[in-house]
Amino acid sequence: MKKIVIKLILAFIMFEGTSCINDPIIISPDLAFRAEATTGEGSIWHPDRNTLFWVDIEGKTLYEYIPDLQNCRSWQFDRMVSTVVPETDSTVVVALQNEIIRVNLTDGNTTSIAPIPDNNGKIRCNDGKCDPSGRLWIGTMGFGAPKGAASLYCVWADGTVETKLTKVTISNGIVWSANKKYMYYNDTPTRKIIRFRYDDSSGDILYDGVAVNIPEGTGSPDGMTIDCNDNLWVAQWGGGGVYCYNPYTGDLLTKIVVPAPHVASCAFGGDKLDTLYITTARAGLSEEQLEEYPLSGSVFCCKPGAKGVPANCFH
Repeated sequence: MKKIVIKLILAFIMFEGTSCINDPIIISPDLAFRAEATTGEGSIWHPDRNTLFWVDIEGKTLYEYIPDLQNCRSWQFDRMVSTVVPETDSTVVVALQNEIIRVNLTDGNTTSIAPIPDNNGKIRCNDGKCDPSGRLWIGTMGFGAPKGAASLYCVWADGTVETKLTKVTISNGIVWSANKKYMYYNDTPTRKIIRFRYDDSSGDILYDGVAVNIPEGTGSPDGMTIDCNDNLWVAQWGGGGVYCYNPYTGDLLTKIVVPAPHVASCAFGGDKLDTLYITTARAGLSEEQLEEYPLSGSVFCCKPGAKGVPANCFH
């Protein structure tokens, strides 16, 4: 009888050890648009235009990828451009190096919305998105990424700029849960996705712990999007891919293996929001790496079996 019990216990342990650990789904994307962006960032699907907007930060260029044409329109600026969010069917809001502006996509005219503190040219805007109430959250980083030199701001439609977080190093990856109760955010060097309790009426946030610890050897969290099941899709700089995590358990569900080491942002798009677009960068790669990964700086896409949510517009 004791031998039977021992065998049952051992069988249970072996069952637990094998069945509770599921390997992530591995996906390879297709090339959507070949480019040589220094830092391809800020991807977002425009719900009114059915196109993908993205930027090349150092290239000071805003792009609009048109899937039907498999080509891009572009707009040049006199400063770095890091973030773009939809506003209307003919306008987008863009974060330049030290200013939030509105861009008329028909004639290219721009108007200023708000300046962003740049510490005498030592700080620049980085990643950002609009929350469910239409406020633009824009983070910054210092040139050379000095620790704790940056901040996270909230920009209201009337141009009011509110400081949300300080002592940030590289502000990145902001998304909100479907029930509007949580905001997810990362400060890239920390290798953590942070959860905040979020009040949609006021825009107030309260630290609520770590949702995901990024494993060693998989790069650092950069841009991020969320699907309709609240799973997080994280572009991991230096990790050669987009990684999908369950924010409630921290489990890795899916990995998209991108043929570029520096993956910078991702966004769901397409008619059904079931295509994931991925931007990449050439910045920081050696000549040998560029020879090995010649598509670095391009835009990729795949259908990972998940659907995104419509982008929030600025208003």
